[in-house]
Amino acid sequence: MSRPLRLTLLGATGSIGQSTLDVVARHPERYEVFALTAFQRVDALADLCRRFQPAYAVVASEVDGTRLRSLLEGSRTTVLHGTEALVAVAADAEVDVVMAAIVGAAGLLPTLAAVNAGKRVLLANKEALVMSGGLFMDALARSNATLLPIDSEHNAIFQCLPGGYRCGEAAVGVEQLLLTASGGPFRSWTLESMRSATPAQAVKHPKWIMGRKISVDSASLMNKGLELIEACWLFGLGPDRIRVVIHPESIVHSLVQYEDGSTLAQLGNPDMRTPIALGLAWPDRIAAGVGTLDLVAAGALHFEAPDEVRFPCLRLAREAFRQGGCAPAMLNAANEIAVAAFLDEKLAFTDIPQVIERTLTELPMMAAEGLPTILEADRIAREHATRLLATLH
Repeated sequence: MSRPLRLTLLGATGSIGQSTLDVVARHPERYEVFALTAFQRVDALADLCRRFQPAYAVVASEVDGTRLRSLLEGSRTTVLHGTEALVAVAADAEVDVVMAAIVGAAGLLPTLAAVNAGKRVLLANKEALVMSGGLFMDALARSNATLLPIDSEHNAIFQCLPGGYRCGEAAVGVEQLLLTASGGPFRSWTLESMRSATPAQAVKHPKWIMGRKISVDSASLMNKGLELIEACWLFGLGPDRIRVVIHPESIVHSLVQYEDGSTLAQLGNPDMRTPIALGLAWPDRIAAGVGTLDLVAAGALHFEAPDEVRFPCLRLAREAFRQGGCAPAMLNAANEIAVAAFLDEKLAFTDIPQVIERTLTELPMMAAEGLPTILEADRIAREHATRLLATLH
């Protein structure tokens, strides 16, 4: 390798961002941080900039940008703000690798820009594909970009597919994919018990350390619904050939079942540094700081079918994909509004799927005719979901 690969990290202060920088720090000869971005955690971003000395740091607002410049006075890092700056550091000619780890719809534009610019894109932002799957995959096909999935489930499937497989191709010889799910903190709760679930209980994931929003999505199984939609686009299969399986131990990260009767699985300790390291080094493998799995210590592994009566978000996601058009984008938008309201203690946990379903059924469906239409559908769905909150509080 003639020089270190230059990395733009979108979402540096989140759990994926921190895990990415942990792996990068273990291999300073291989990677150089070009840009770090964050939404509002200015102090945390400043600390990371002092440590990794990126050329650029990006925050959301001008106010936060001014504050970050003050914190980094005398530093080599140039501070920028806003969506245009996110797009710029994702598509910059000097960048080799983009880690797309911004949570939610906010990650769509910079991630798409990285694809259009032909980067190696490490996709940890599932909402980008959920919102704009066809448009996103068309851009991938036109560009020289390499797309590598970082969600542990999709990364596991990628590892179990034949060598040389590229995301977006039809997975030849595959019977079905099995996406594993831990079941979240409410796996054994009754529906009645979940009605009074608190944000503190919802974000206490039994196996993974994640941000608050994605932890709530895991508790509702919406995270698995979004992953199902993402898997359809990544691996060229319909939702009838992707099955969700509850696996509480989170040791088997996903499986591929082939037409010849073979089932291949990827196993490992539940630590996001493993798929991150694979994405950074692909097709090589490098140390990630993760211990080797001890199967004897792990003991028995359990699998069960999801309960879509108690967890209807999984059904809603599958139906949205089948409906097509802007339905997945509207599903995601309504979910983001509902989850934010739940975390603010303005909505019951069991009302999250109600907000989503009513948004999808009460609004006219829009064809996904391009990025402006998708973004407009996102806006309309957010406004409608916000209005619905008042009827359910």
